[in-house]
Amino acid sequence: MLSQKASRIPPFYVMEILERSQELERSGRTIIHLEIGEPDFPTAPHICEAAYNAMKADETKYTHSQGIQELREAVSKNYNSKFNLDLKPNQVIVTSGTSPALLLVFMGLLNPGDEVLMTNPHYACYPNFVDYMDGKAVYVHTAENGFRLEPDAVANRLDQKTKAILINSPSNPTGQLMSSKELQSLSEVVGDIPVISDEIYQGLVYEGEDHTILEYTDNAFVLNGFSKLYAMTGWRLGYLIAPPDFVRPLQKIQQNFFICANSFVQRGGIAALCGPQEYVKEMVATYDKRRRYLLQRLKEIGFVVRNEPSGAYYVLADSREFGQDSLALSRRILEEAGVAVTPGIDFGDGAEGYLRFSYANSIDKISEGMDRLREYFDR
Repeated sequence: MLSQKASRIPPFYVMEILERSQELERSGRTIIHLEIGEPDFPTAPHICEAAYNAMKADETKYTHSQGIQELREAVSKNYNSKFNLDLKPNQVIVTSGTSPALLLVFMGLLNPGDEVLMTNPHYACYPNFVDYMDGKAVYVHTAENGFRLEPDAVANRLDQKTKAILINSPSNPTGQLMSSKELQSLSEVVGDIPVISDEIYQGLVYEGEDHTILEYTDNAFVLNGFSKLYAMTGWRLGYLIAPPDFVRPLQKIQQNFFICANSFVQRGGIAALCGPQEYVKEMVATYDKRRRYLLQRLKEIGFVVRNEPSGAYYVLADSREFGQDSLALSRRILEEAGVAVTPGIDFGDGAEGYLRFSYANSIDKISEGMDRLREYFDR
């Protein structure tokens, strides 16, 4: 018999939209993909070469459970140089993507009934992680504040069961960036409660400045990786930066549940951080052009964007003029217009009536997708 936890986990609707898109493509349809958060750029050649050379050198064995020392040094050096920190390589645990890193944190922090405070909208999978650890997700709705997390709203939701605050900047699905002032205020409001900061979209910033929660508090767990900024989604390489007292317990969990991240993939991560960054700068500039173009086209069609995104590669647009049920609307758009978009309900009831558009696709494809949407709604 299926476990209760498995039976109550909801679908990840963006994946269901993607999978239905692939079915339609196999039948001969041409689908414009604006649903998934996956860079359309190839991984840089020097990164691929580093992994290939590692395989040729027979670096295909287990590594230290926390990851290759050179990679942990590269991660800490990168954060230290960007944000004027003093992180030690031993605070870094390399993981097979950021999802295992988040699971490690929750396994290390949560007891049954503990609460994790997060925004609504939020990345679709966050509450499912908490639920699977017998915790409870508690939400701060942000739509009325332009999808910004107000420290006062956080303070109003804190209680004795609050075990952690989960933030995401730049954010998925809204593309909002937390300012230095907001991060500082948040760290003061939460006091001794640890902050879990998902920084996977760090570097994908078009307006404002990039920051890390570690500039404002040491009582924080940072999740980051290579999927987004370095176009390495399929490499499944991430990392966790943890307070020193938590490293050993989290390392033991890693040893038992994951052993270590892929060895030669870690070599690719070293090349990504230590190699040339011009490729990344070009990608970021291209994303910004797409962002501005997509915003213009969405507004022309009749979507409402209440607070323009300044990071990541998403626009969360109010689509209630076209339909209140975002899942039904996204399915109609896919079947009838051949455009794949993500329903807002994937990100919590605070995003119902919205659609998320990803601009991790070429301007030509975005243009065609907008043309199809305009024609569809005109009909």
